[in-house]
Amino acid sequence: MNFDLVMTNSYASALRGVTMVEILTILSITSILIGLGAPQFFELYERWQVLEAARSLKSTLLFARTEAIQRGGNIGIRKRNNTTQGCQNASTNQAWGCGWFVYADLNGNGSWNAKEPKLSEVSLTGNINVMHTSGGINIKVDRYGMASGLNTKSFTFSPKDSGVSSSNTYTLCMSSGGRIRIINEVSCQK
Repeated sequence: MNFDLVMTNSYASALRGVTMVEILTILSITSILIGLGAPQFFELYERWQVLEAARSLKSTLLFARTEAIQRGGNIGIRKRNNTTQGCQNASTNQAWGCGWFVYADLNGNGSWNAKEPKLSEVSLTGNINVMHTSGGINIKVDRYGMASGLNTKSFTFSPKDSGVSSSNTYTLCMSSGGRIRIINEVSCQK
């Protein structure tokens, strides 16, 4: 019977729970770890957003080239206007921060009109600066998949708040032969 009493006491002490001191200790350690990790997490998240936008434009350019080759040309890419879905990051011809779309340029004039179908569309939230260095609002892709309207053939992507001084600034570079690469620099020139 004495053995049963010992088992009951150890079982009861295992069920007693945690003390307030233990809870406060866990909370203080957790808050310190969160305080140390939050800036690095924000930096990682910011980098991911910028790279995701750059990769989306790279995919768009490749899609437009494929469509132009299949359709015999007359494909265009156009920036989305400022205030599209509340975005305020495309106020100049250079700024593509609200996104872009690929369209079939049915009349071949290199500019989109409402009667021409959109083939693909990318929307950005406006928290990333996307600067088209040659400043045009349209890019025309010919039947060979070559893009015009890309004089310097680059786009710079940076966080809206910190701009190009951020270490999370990337540039999409496109060679005259059509090779597209994304680099962690402000310019394609070395």
